[in-house]
Amino acid sequence: MTGVLGSETISYERAKELARSDDPAVRAALAERKDVSPELLYYLAEDVSVEVRRAVAINKAAPRHTDLLLARDVDVGVRSGLAQKIALVAPNLSVEDSAKVRNQTKDALEALANDQITKVRAILAEALKGVVDAPADIIRTLARDIEIEVSGPVLEFSPVLTDTDLIEIIERGPADGGIAAIARRNGVSENLSDAIIGSDNLEGIADLLGNNSAQIREEALDDLINRSENIELWQPPLVARTKLPDGAVQRMAGFIAENFLHALRERSDLDPMAMQAVSDIVRDRLGGAKGIEKKALSAGFDFLKVDPPLETVRRLFDAGKLTDKVVMKALQAGDHAFVFAALIIRADVDVSLAKKVFVEKNPAGIVALIGKAGMPASMIIMIQQQMGRLAPSQIIEPADDIAFPMSRDDIDWHIEFFSKMTGRS
Repeated sequence: MTGVLGSETISYERAKELARSDDPAVRAALAERKDVSPELLYYLAEDVSVEVRRAVAINKAAPRHTDLLLARDVDVGVRSGLAQKIALVAPNLSVEDSAKVRNQTKDALEALANDQITKVRAILAEALKGVVDAPADIIRTLARDIEIEVSGPVLEFSPVLTDTDLIEIIERGPADGGIAAIARRNGVSENLSDAIIGSDNLEGIADLLGNNSAQIREEALDDLINRSENIELWQPPLVARTKLPDGAVQRMAGFIAENFLHALRERSDLDPMAMQAVSDIVRDRLGGAKGIEKKALSAGFDFLKVDPPLETVRRLFDAGKLTDKVVMKALQAGDHAFVFAALIIRADVDVSLAKKVFVEKNPAGIVALIGKAGMPASMIIMIQQQMGRLAPSQIIEPADDIAFPMSRDDIDWHIEFFSKMTGRS
């Protein structure tokens, strides 16, 4: 928009004339400039045009006392633009800046952190999540936000939050997904791990187990390994965890799902005795040495030849824990049997119907099953590629990660079609 005025220097008197222009495009172009006097930018911050106020909001040259004014603007776009700018400007305020300027900036940040619109708070949280000297009380406000898109970034990344802050948040009960965000932090301490485990949040504990930088007391880890016999969600990160207590791998080999056995036996940190013990257990479970490789590979790469973990998935579903994020993690980990079971449970279809869809390698049928299960569009391509084994030319692609490429009527039609094929209509 600066092209409206060109790039030449403008005198103060000329700038005053342009600030009173009847054309909002001219005033907005003026508001974008870094060489306009502070008083004129403050004047433009009260302009009747939203575009003009937005231009002032994102202008780093605007005086700090405009920030509080714009933080209370009626337009969400103005406040969102301000949130992005002020979060970058605030940490750079030096001790030479007056206390008044620093307080004005802090007041504006506080207003944005308490904004009624989630998007504004989320933009601020994203901008401040990695800032070392961000105001601690602002970060704590964002960390306690009830919306995970606001609290999540600072819970996972902010260096400002202490263990005391995080443990208090866990005890109070953060937004859904908040404990998992804390569990993904780099270098989780033993005390923080204890709090995460004590919350008994299945998803959060799964993320903690998958975080190799997290310190977990050996006795606590040992207990989680024992409990994982009945909580399949914890088995993939345990199989991949770099440090496990003595004898843990052998115990896990006796109960983990078959599609994880091959990965467990291939761990590079097993001593010869442990490796032999695990191999013996795997041989017993899979029915003889000759069938080990075939069955393990089958379990890992052909989910249709193993029993899907329907009971485990049903328990997660009934508890409200079978979220899109949980399913996506299983998909990314290659746990196709879990994803298959999730499709069946969430779509409320018969196993034979779901198998038929994949056996036939029918793209429309697979997409319809995903849609019936209420899975997001972001999973469509991965499921078709990894589980459907479709050629690139066959894959049905969504327009984006939000828009589903099939209508509800088409989804129902394809499900009914496969129901009739399996005699389950």
